[in-house]
Amino acid sequence: MFDKILKPEIFQGKLNLKNYFEGWYFKYLSEDTKTSLVFIPGISTNLSDPHAFIQVYITSDSKTNTYYIRYPLKSFVHSKNEMIISIGKSVFKVDSLFVDINTNELDIQVHLKHNNLTRIKRNFLSPNIMGPFAFVPFMETKHGVISMLHEVSGSAILNKKIISFNNSKGYLEKDWGKSFPSSYLWLQSNYFNDVKSSFFCSYAKIPFLGFSFKGFICLLNYNQKEYRFATYNFSSFKILNYSQKAVELKIKKGKLTLLVRSSASEFSKLPSPKNGMMSQKIKETLKGRLELELYKGKKLIYSDKSQNAGMELMLRNFS
Repeated sequence: MFDKILKPEIFQGKLNLKNYFEGWYFKYLSEDTKTSLVFIPGISTNLSDPHAFIQVYITSDSKTNTYYIRYPLKSFVHSKNEMIISIGKSVFKVDSLFVDINTNELDIQVHLKHNNLTRIKRNFLSPNIMGPFAFVPFMETKHGVISMLHEVSGSAILNKKIISFNNSKGYLEKDWGKSFPSSYLWLQSNYFNDVKSSFFCSYAKIPFLGFSFKGFICLLNYNQKEYRFATYNFSSFKILNYSQKAVELKIKKGKLTLLVRSSASEFSKLPSPKNGMMSQKIKETLKGRLELELYKGKKLIYSDKSQNAGMELMLRNFS
């Protein structure tokens, strides 16, 4: 049990669990920065529709396409001690990804390698990104950040067109549990003017044992230092403004203040879990605009922008 808490990247569940989901999120941007590519391998063990799946999300300058490829649950094969996930002909690991999908709608083959992963800092009270909440049972969903930024090499063949991912970057996280929160936001990017910066932020209304509370986690990696703001380290979080396509945040911890502004012109709909079944829809974009400003007291110590941010804005009934 504790081994799984320390290694959120490995399979956390069991194939015979009722109303359970688990999914990994691999995100890439091509060498020419024109194509964003996301793979989400996972399982849904809801009794009415148990299956494995691979979601594919592709955004280019000209169009966006999403695909949901279903597989028999028995096609999902995993290692117990390390992250090796196989679904059909595709294999997903911490240090590499191999995808081979051929359907009437999608023909894609991808072989990418990951190097120099940026892991988050951890200790006994914070064994993973969930902090002490990692030890709390019965939460509807849990989250794991596996790598904030890593170097990527390789290529993809999409409908017979070769796309290079050499000299590019990747991001890797995952979720598992029963259902996504009813109301939440998620922001992520590792493509800033400062090439070594990376950012992740999640804020949600979290149901727990018949009640609910609002929790958040935000990480900024800059200049080889991790700035972490979270409910569990007594940081504060305020939504200054938000709409269906934009959000502005003010996050504080001690003398540090992080201002976040993010927006997008369009979103795509992706399946998400409810009671283990992939029956709901979330809206996500890979073309978000993100602006960050970090202050220590009144002094600005960091600012940067990204034009290739991931965004999910599902702030429903958040008051």
